[in-house]
Amino acid sequence: MLTIYGKQARFCDGISRRNFLKIGGLSMGGLALPQLLQAEARAGIRRSQKAVIMIYLPGGPPHQDMFDLKLDAPSEIRGEFQPIKTNVPGIQVCEHLPRMAAMMDKLAVVRSISDAVDDHSDFHCMTGRSKRNQPPGGWPTFGSAVTRLLGPSNHAIPPFVGLEPKMQHRPYNDATPGFLGAGYRSFRPDGSGKDDMVLNGVTLDRLADRKMLLSGFDHFRRDVDASGLMEGLDRFNEQAFGVLTSSKLLEALDFQREDKKVIERYGKGDPKPHGDAAPMLMEQFLVARRLVEAGARCVTVAFGFWDYHGNNFKNAKADMPLLDQGVTALVEDLHQRGLDKDVSVVVWGEFGRTPTINKDAGRDHWPKASCAVLACGGMKTGQVIGATDRLGAEPSERPVRFAEVFATLYHQLGIDVNKTTITDLSGRPQYLVEDGCQPMSELV
Repeated sequence: MLTIYGKQARFCDGISRRNFLKIGGLSMGGLALPQLLQAEARAGIRRSQKAVIMIYLPGGPPHQDMFDLKLDAPSEIRGEFQPIKTNVPGIQVCEHLPRMAAMMDKLAVVRSISDAVDDHSDFHCMTGRSKRNQPPGGWPTFGSAVTRLLGPSNHAIPPFVGLEPKMQHRPYNDATPGFLGAGYRSFRPDGSGKDDMVLNGVTLDRLADRKMLLSGFDHFRRDVDASGLMEGLDRFNEQAFGVLTSSKLLEALDFQREDKKVIERYGKGDPKPHGDAAPMLMEQFLVARRLVEAGARCVTVAFGFWDYHGNNFKNAKADMPLLDQGVTALVEDLHQRGLDKDVSVVVWGEFGRTPTINKDAGRDHWPKASCAVLACGGMKTGQVIGATDRLGAEPSERPVRFAEVFATLYHQLGIDVNKTTITDLSGRPQYLVEDGCQPMSELV
């Protein structure tokens, strides 16, 4: 909400104030309040351009049909897909992921995530925590915690942007700012945050008309300057106000500014929601890159619907090539633009799938083993971490916990998980990851 009074007014305390500025929630992940900027300055937080892109695959993708194929298993477990070689000797992936195979040297595959829960929710993937034994208010999502600790790197760009839509199965949107409060939620360009981007009649609906958009912002700033509104505001109010008067966020969201060849490299995908989850919009991978390049610290994406209780192989054959194209386009783009040392990427779902193929040619929920793909961020890539048994049922080497991946992502942002805490609603300091989990030595 933005409230501006430009004329003289006398308030109940008897003081005459010519101008009054109120900048409310804005859904900007904490950017809205000038007090956050003041706290940042007092704390002496070190600024950096490092960022994380989290790609969530709602429903739980079939790990043994993507990155952990089991040719020696019986046919009712093995499935119909064949492995192919990658550009890293000794590593194989599914035949329907040829682009990832061609850039495996830029990826790290975790085959042995061991502590998933049978819960169709983004909570574990976005917080690294279990829903059990939460503190008052609940655990905050990764992006909310990063916003609290680091604040914005650019005051015209929200530090935490959520590109995932509101999904039909509501728990796919379960993760929240938790005990950090609504001020630290993600900014959602296609959600309630859209209403907060209305200035002088300029809305996201007019994003494509860049000339009118920039003209509207310029006119707004001139009106503000002429009225003297900026006079007397301290520098923190000016920074917060800058979010409203800058076109940088809208420019970052406008992927049509990219070269046509770049847009074609990402592809288009399918704008219709899949199942009860998310569309397969390729453009959101490109928008995510543009946002982190502009200064966002965390961008979250939800891609598709992977709950293949039936027709596992038919569905995977259609969906995996889109994921393959989107992820590799993003990773390639980050490398080409010199962002590969600063922007970490993680791709995963809430759990894996059953080793046994069911009567409907599908695979059911299986939390005992699942997988993840990581890239960039200066991490050590071109490797596979962990392994599962002959049936793909349980980790047989190097079990990996969600919290270890989160500890790694925090580490890549320059945050020490051994020393850093955030205070919950009871005033108790809480560590960022549970049970003393450390960054993964294989990656850092």
